[in-house]
Amino acid sequence: MTNQKHLFVLEEGITYLNGAAYAPMLKTSIEKGNEGMLMKASRPFMIDPKSHFEPAERVQKLFARLLNIKNPQRVAIISAVSYGMAVVASNLHRLPDISAKKHIILIQDEFPNNVYAFERLSQQLSLSYNTIAKPDTLENRGQLWNERILNEITHETAMVVVPNIHWIYGVKFNLVEISKRCKEVGALMIVDATQSVGAMDFDVQSIQPDAVICAGYKWLLGPYSIGLAYFGEFFDEGVPVEESWLNRVNSDKFAQLINYQKDYRPFAQRYNAGEYSQFIQLPMLEDALSYIVDLGVDNIQQYCQTITQKPLEALVSLGCSLETKAYRGHHLLGISLPQGVDNQSFTEQLLSNKIIISNRGVAIRISLNVYNSEEDMWNLVEVLDKSLK
Repeated sequence: MTNQKHLFVLEEGITYLNGAAYAPMLKTSIEKGNEGMLMKASRPFMIDPKSHFEPAERVQKLFARLLNIKNPQRVAIISAVSYGMAVVASNLHRLPDISAKKHIILIQDEFPNNVYAFERLSQQLSLSYNTIAKPDTLENRGQLWNERILNEITHETAMVVVPNIHWIYGVKFNLVEISKRCKEVGALMIVDATQSVGAMDFDVQSIQPDAVICAGYKWLLGPYSIGLAYFGEFFDEGVPVEESWLNRVNSDKFAQLINYQKDYRPFAQRYNAGEYSQFIQLPMLEDALSYIVDLGVDNIQQYCQTITQKPLEALVSLGCSLETKAYRGHHLLGISLPQGVDNQSFTEQLLSNKIIISNRGVAIRISLNVYNSEEDMWNLVEVLDKSLK
């Protein structure tokens, strides 16, 4: 694969290594968004019942292909990860034997959404948080952290909330084994896959999660304020966050809307966010998903590995540390800088050289995609090398 930067709307002269925060967008996606905006602004008479459903169905099918989801109707269109987590929180009380459960398992330094979502619920259901600490050592950290998680999942566990890739450290979690253990003890496994889906393989059939929740504006290359979620069988008869008319059966029959319906559309369609027929965001997300599906996430991951391999060796030789290959992705890297180098000062130094990364306090985060080149990584190496002299 060759560099794809020419397809993206990225300002020239900037070394952008921060796609895990906000991804730039494809030029074609911008065009689709403009078309949708103009339709709503100047041709609202073109909006018909099909406009509310068919674009959404195409997006759901693309996301289903990306995650190997057999039934696209198990995909809900949400506004944000917090919305998807709210769906989970609204339904945990339905878990069999919930009264016998004692805790929810989280991981240390989790993204705030995945912590705040269950605070009130935990009080209501008399559950505590069991936060699995990351190992203090960098040696075999990923392996040890995964082992700790598996050892803490017991019959008292109600739910495990875990990402595929840690948003700061880039550590990869063994979702297949965690899911298997959850099923053995009757716990749910909820995956925030925001930092992996779109750049790394995720197979729902092999992982068997209960829910997978993704923001759209990072590795899915979509706009802000739209996301996607997979909900498994546990959620089929569940409680939605809101009661949208679009989510009820026969909602496509506009002349019969006052024939109020008790039944929801099937599978995860009760969980679509209100006004999910977004005439601007949906076409943009559809275009981005089509691009990713056509390109192939394995190719994206391989490309990221190719352009980072030698620069990472140079960073390590300068005293940096990162997760071992077996427990990290190649698109998101948590880097510990050499002793004596301050994360914030180095981040500001990079910024003065028009190199954009994220300082996450305990580590710097480098995140790259097909719009990056090996030269981008060497630019970062050069700044660090100069700062050490």
